[in-house]
Amino acid sequence: MSKNTRREFFSGVASVGTGLVAANAAAAQHEHEGAQNQSGPQTRQVRASAPKSAAKEDAAEAMTSGGDFLPVETPDLPKLPYRMVDGVKEFQLIAEPVTTEFLPANQWSAPRFVDAWGYNGSVPGPAIEVHQGDRVRIVFENRLPEMTAVHWHGLEVPMEMDGVPGIGQDPVMPGGRYVYEFTVHQHGTFFYHSHFPMQEMLGMIGLFIIHPKEPYRPKVDRDFAWILQEWAILPNNTVPNTLSMEFNWLTLNGKAGPATTPVLAKQGERVRLRFVNLGMDHHPMHLHGNTWVVTGTEGGRIPESAWEPGNTVLVGVAQARTVEFEAKYIGDWMLHCHLPHHMMNQMVSMVGPMSHAGHGVHTGLGMQEGMGIVRRGSALSEELGPGLGRGLGETANRERPTTILVGQAQDAQQDHAQHEHGAQDKMVPGFPQDMWMTMDDEVAKPETYGLRPTWTGAMMGMMTLVRVLPPALYDKIMELKKQEPKEKKPAGQPPVHEHK
Repeated sequence: MSKNTRREFFSGVASVGTGLVAANAAAAQHEHEGAQNQSGPQTRQVRASAPKSAAKEDAAEAMTSGGDFLPVETPDLPKLPYRMVDGVKEFQLIAEPVTTEFLPANQWSAPRFVDAWGYNGSVPGPAIEVHQGDRVRIVFENRLPEMTAVHWHGLEVPMEMDGVPGIGQDPVMPGGRYVYEFTVHQHGTFFYHSHFPMQEMLGMIGLFIIHPKEPYRPKVDRDFAWILQEWAILPNNTVPNTLSMEFNWLTLNGKAGPATTPVLAKQGERVRLRFVNLGMDHHPMHLHGNTWVVTGTEGGRIPESAWEPGNTVLVGVAQARTVEFEAKYIGDWMLHCHLPHHMMNQMVSMVGPMSHAGHGVHTGLGMQEGMGIVRRGSALSEELGPGLGRGLGETANRERPTTILVGQAQDAQQDHAQHEHGAQDKMVPGFPQDMWMTMDDEVAKPETYGLRPTWTGAMMGMMTLVRVLPPALYDKIMELKKQEPKEKKPAGQPPVHEHK
């Protein structure tokens, strides 16, 4: 498609504006209101941290009366509230630019703010939690500067409600609205996301949890859910590079370790963990110290006869996986993606020099190469060819420090390194590799109470903790959580109440 043809295409789409017609008026309302809300595309909601107290409140409000059901906890993410309108659960979902924070400021760096796109002031978007058999209405509003739509991944809904622009509906223009309405007859772990791929890479996804009519057996005491995402963010830039095939920030529910909030369970409880992945990489999620069984996929519950034991489950792109385990062993157990590069933040600047002489495959490239940005020449230039490693630059290659150790354990480890190796360290091929950075105080919250000092040195990237606690410590942390000041819910959420 030529540039002129492409320009004419988008111009033609934009000119449709409020004249777009619903694909199936009998199935739902389809509203395009043009650009009546002029502030829409410019709206920027800052999600420095997701509400902690609101999640449980919303969860309780979102459950139907009666039944033996346990609300799903979504660490660092809010729930999307609803209101009952003539027997239908009605949600207000808003797509908009969101400035979020992957990691707070610490003594080594400023906070990692990211200009992403999300829903209702949150990246990922707030979780939707309903029941099998519910009639659901999602009033969707587009406050982005370009067209979009919402796809309900894995849900069996009418084609007009499936959220694919051009197939079942027209794209929702900036300032426009579309009403999705359907009855949910499935149950399990699902999700929603933009059906424009570059928007997906900017963060536009959220959990969609459907509880069964009859509770799963055996009954669980804790139920947690995470969205797995990867991001390519160049130095001194806040906008993710959606063209990149290499990623240097990895998040769970929009936070990178150690800012990810640990989840808690009492010893002896049964715990359910849900994972959803939408990105460019698969993620083998691994839990230390425990053995689980895989009980669900993005298609729903797996029959018990087919449950598989393990401690690592591969969550592929566009997949969901659910696991359950008995919390037998007291401890602070790491839960993380086991791909080595996914256990780091900003990892492209950390790996030490490799020599490169003559022609052939590059080694020791700078921290920007391979991130999808053509800074000189063309995309086929020799200097943009494949590379085997990352360097710190020629100066750093010649003048390398004997150690790279940061944090509360620095002095002891530095002394040990000098006595044992001294200047010989810089002669070791590949040195330096890993780093040790602690920021316990910067990420302290009730859920981190009682953790061993320097615990954050082991936590980066797609990492969090599952804390199996003795009852006394669990109760102490619950008391601390009650004492926290209540925070405001993200912007754009309606009041929750029933319409009679």
